[in-house]
Amino acid sequence: MNSTNSMTPTERAIQALPKHLRRFVVPQDCGAYTPRDHAVWRHILGRLTGHLKDKAVESYLRGLEATGIGLERIPSLDEMNLRLSRLGWSAVSVRGFIPPAVFTELQSLGVLAIAADIRTYEHVDYTPAPDIIHESAGHAPILSDSRYAEYLKRSGVAGFKAIASIEDQAVFEAIRALSVVKEDPAATPEDVRFAVERLEAAGASRRYVSENTRASRLYWWTAEYGLVGDLEHPKIYGAGLLSSIGEAERCLSQAVKKLPLSLVCTETEYEITTMQPQLFVARDFDHLFEVLEAFEATMAWKRGGDSGLHEAVQARTVNHLVLSDGLELSGKVVEVVDGPESSKGLRASLARLEGPVLLSREGRGIRKPWSGEALLAFGEAELPSHGTFELKLLSELVISGFMVSDHEVINLRAELDGHSLQVPSWALLFISEGLPSVAGGPADPGEWDRWFGEQNAFAEGDEEAEARARKAAALSPRLAEIYEAVRAMRESGKPDGARLQAWLGESGKDWLLQEEIQELLGQESRVQG
Repeated sequence: MNSTNSMTPTERAIQALPKHLRRFVVPQDCGAYTPRDHAVWRHILGRLTGHLKDKAVESYLRGLEATGIGLERIPSLDEMNLRLSRLGWSAVSVRGFIPPAVFTELQSLGVLAIAADIRTYEHVDYTPAPDIIHESAGHAPILSDSRYAEYLKRSGVAGFKAIASIEDQAVFEAIRALSVVKEDPAATPEDVRFAVERLEAAGASRRYVSENTRASRLYWWTAEYGLVGDLEHPKIYGAGLLSSIGEAERCLSQAVKKLPLSLVCTETEYEITTMQPQLFVARDFDHLFEVLEAFEATMAWKRGGDSGLHEAVQARTVNHLVLSDGLELSGKVVEVVDGPESSKGLRASLARLEGPVLLSREGRGIRKPWSGEALLAFGEAELPSHGTFELKLLSELVISGFMVSDHEVINLRAELDGHSLQVPSWALLFISEGLPSVAGGPADPGEWDRWFGEQNAFAEGDEEAEARARKAAALSPRLAEIYEAVRAMRESGKPDGARLQAWLGESGKDWLLQEEIQELLGQESRVQG
């Protein structure tokens, strides 16, 4: 194992990650970028910085240099991490869309997930796929503003704690598939149409608007597509606007409706395949915290209790409950039984969790996950350490059984208000006076991943790898040579008109290469003049 001192800045950033997050990281492989990829970067950054000079927040242009992002070529993460470390952040390379819980956990830790790929030259104005232009040139520069950087971390925490529904996963997979098709040069119109219809169907399958959906909308309308300042003359700070030529040129026009930022944004849907019809304007970066805190106050993570249980049952996903004594139960809440009397403000008398169930404290697993079901009763009572027991709680719930040890009960029975309840005869049993918090995902993601990560492994699909190979093959060797020669000539500062004219004749329909050559021809004519 390399010592920390002998590691590159990016290797150190990866080493600092929790183990369960490292498997989502991929090498950047700067050598894999084609000469046209670097030209795409140069074209977009040149247009954007020129256009954004008086339209973006002041910290944007200043932040490009502060975060190691130049205009001439795609930056290496090592260059970025040298600068980002001074701001208390780091960056790692990922492949396309990663699971939302991974993205938000990384962000909560002050780590930018930078897509390794770059958009094709056919999609310079806008792409729905994550790419290095959006993630680095969009998100990174404003980290130089400490207040905004703090907001990104805080919004990452909220997104990580939000409860996602099972349908949210279907939407994520559909978005991921659409982004692959959109950037695949071999994709047919039928392929694109199918991917769009799949996303529409996934969205329509949602039974309700989950916390995760509302958190993603807040992030979209602020960190991705946010404006700040005066409602009539705002500035751009959202990464989606800063990294999209089309959006950056359109967003401040009368064609886009401007609304004051409020919690309404969490109820406002967005479209990833088209430009936005309206945007939200924050008064200043402090305003972002006001709206974020108002949103957090609605979350099961903060509220707990009956509303938290209801959110978890609706979701049908793995979440975790925090009990009054600090014990955490991670699993799927599949049933809640209300009682005739409330306990500590709870209508619920009993909650049932489907296995596996992980026990933890302060986010650290404390035993091997239980494969069966678990019951959580609400009230004031103490379970025996072993042997036969019968307990009657304030909610009129009566529970009896034989305690084997450590919450494991056999011959379990329960009745409520004189009526028998259907409960597993063998389960873990817990009693809590209240329920302070219900939050998304397992309380100890690392321990959950250790036991169940392989069976739920997120991996790049064949379609993504094949699309990437086709993108690389789309540039002919000869055009790659010309792109490289043009770059070398520009860097030397000695344009050769005769050679440039010859290359122009070979460029065919490659508009970007023609633009690079014409720029140098213009420089030569100015020198001669």
